[in-house]
Amino acid sequence: MIENEETRIAEEQYSASSIQVLEGLEAVRKRPSMYIGDIGERGLHHLVYEVVDNCIDEAMAGYCTDVDVKILEDNSISVKDNGRGIPTGMHEKEHRSALEVVLTVLHAGGKFDKNSYKVSGGLHGVGVSCVNALSDLLVAEIHREGKIFVQKYSKGKPITGVEVVGESHDTGTTITFHPDATIFTQTTVYKYDTLANRLRELAYLNKGIRITLTDLREKVDEFVTAEDGERKATGNQVYRSDIFYSEEGLKEFIDYLDAGAPKLIPEPICVNTDKVIPIDIALQYNTGFSERIYSYVNNIHTIEGGTHLQGFKMGLSRSLKNYAEKNNLLAKFKGELSPEDFREGLTAVISVKVAEPQFEGQTKTKLGNPEATSAVSQATAAAMDQYLEEHPKEAKTIVEKIVLAATARAAARKAREMVQRKTPMGGAGMPGKLADCSDHDPEKCELFLVEGDSAGGTAKQGRDRRIQAILPLRGKILNVEKAAQDRAFESQEVRNIYTALGVTVAQEDESGEKHMDLSKLRYHKVIIMTDADVDGSHIACLILTFFFRYMFDLIKNGYVYLATPPLYLVKKGKEERYCWTDAQRDAASAELGKGSDKGVTIQRYKGLGEMSDEQLWETTMDPARRVLRQITIENAADAERTFSMLMGDDVPPRRAFIEENAHYANIDA
Repeated sequence: MIENEETRIAEEQYSASSIQVLEGLEAVRKRPSMYIGDIGERGLHHLVYEVVDNCIDEAMAGYCTDVDVKILEDNSISVKDNGRGIPTGMHEKEHRSALEVVLTVLHAGGKFDKNSYKVSGGLHGVGVSCVNALSDLLVAEIHREGKIFVQKYSKGKPITGVEVVGESHDTGTTITFHPDATIFTQTTVYKYDTLANRLRELAYLNKGIRITLTDLREKVDEFVTAEDGERKATGNQVYRSDIFYSEEGLKEFIDYLDAGAPKLIPEPICVNTDKVIPIDIALQYNTGFSERIYSYVNNIHTIEGGTHLQGFKMGLSRSLKNYAEKNNLLAKFKGELSPEDFREGLTAVISVKVAEPQFEGQTKTKLGNPEATSAVSQATAAAMDQYLEEHPKEAKTIVEKIVLAATARAAARKAREMVQRKTPMGGAGMPGKLADCSDHDPEKCELFLVEGDSAGGTAKQGRDRRIQAILPLRGKILNVEKAAQDRAFESQEVRNIYTALGVTVAQEDESGEKHMDLSKLRYHKVIIMTDADVDGSHIACLILTFFFRYMFDLIKNGYVYLATPPLYLVKKGKEERYCWTDAQRDAASAELGKGSDKGVTIQRYKGLGEMSDEQLWETTMDPARRVLRQITIENAADAERTFSMLMGDDVPPRRAFIEENAHYANIDA
């Protein structure tokens, strides 16, 4: 009876009055993550991309050549283009200015009129209106028809009308907005490098467009490159700024991405056609072992690939296999070629422009248009056929690389099978050095990958045995950036990591994408804990390189972390402070010494083994007090380039990177 009464009351409470209708942009403010992905750092930067994408759409339509992005002193963003300017006239249906309609109505914009835009990224028409909804102040300045029009908004609602404030001899749109701190509660501070990565990408994808990024929040030292190639400080302070411009488009993009890898062929192979859909492809083979393919549709990075990526892989494999068989280059090879053999050491960028792309939802991470498969496949095969016939020397080199890849793959398969057999589900035991935890709930359990047996012993003593497992790693693990798959899987440390985690080696699915089966993952926090010195940082980089190349799904799902042991212990008498930065050290020294250094001692920790188990627990392992840094990938292409450059064989790009960033480094004495 009680249950029936509760049900009756609930049914009465759920009536017509329970149905809420969110008007205007209220839905965006109510559920912002549905529109921009999240309300953290990624979503914050996505606001800028939405506005810039509108400028790029103007450029693709042939009306814009310059885009100027500024980070203002208060973390507002200003995006200016020299396009046609958003129309400001009266909208017949809405009975208000077209500018206000664009900025306040979802699914409103010129992208739905194919006479205005043949191709656009902002297909759903929610971009700039979402930015408006999630900003506490947005100012739109339009140069059009010889006049300057201005309108101001707050949280998606106009606070002024469209006002004429002057005359103008140019055209264009400037959108200046400040993100609403009540929505973006984690941070409203923009990262220059994050924005630079996306704007650089857009410049390569749209050759001939000049994109400028300037940070007005603080000035930095000015450097110039001398005739001998050395970077020298001028002594001047300037605002940080970059100009992104490409004359050759994807060809230069490939050169940028492959900067750290020795080339197998002298120049990238380029594919350009617009028979069915506009297709732009550039590809380069290097001497490495990684496959790096980036696909884009209307400038949108399709992270999960789609039909255009499938078409590229099909066309590439067909052309290379036909050429090898036709020219009897496989006579001595007794094995079978796999599609992935044709892509070892390949870096490629695929960009297609589709009038009406079919994406999987607003996230736009996978293309579904079936016509793209055959169009890209045919274009790729035709261009490759021509290249191979005209460059027989390079063609032979590529085929030899493919045969070596197939041979190594066979060896890697055997090594993989050993890894698989040694997983817990395969019947073998855990690695001998693993000190496992007692709880079996993956969401609660953590695995610490610890540098060396000594630190591993300390960690085993200091841990929470219920939820924390310890796996000591012997020395520096294999640099998988320089090693073929078979060598990687033969590494005992690599095998131990697979076995401890309980996961299988990533396998290709039907679309050609490699994924791991994470259903048997035993820990949802994999924490890399190394010494706070140069060697420790190198070991952490080696482990991260392994995860990036072989266990990317762990990073993608947010399971990989870096521990942050303290650098200093500041003591005076019985009082002590742990410090993670030089600034904290100086502040603690001043606090304990009360203005004097007398009696204050500072201990510099260079190794985890220098701490007792209680100290390690208190500073680095205790979930209530520790600081963990989650490893995320904001821009896959830039991450690929960085890993290849820093961990690969080519020295000059690495040296240039170090010289450029040396003034940010913190070198141990």
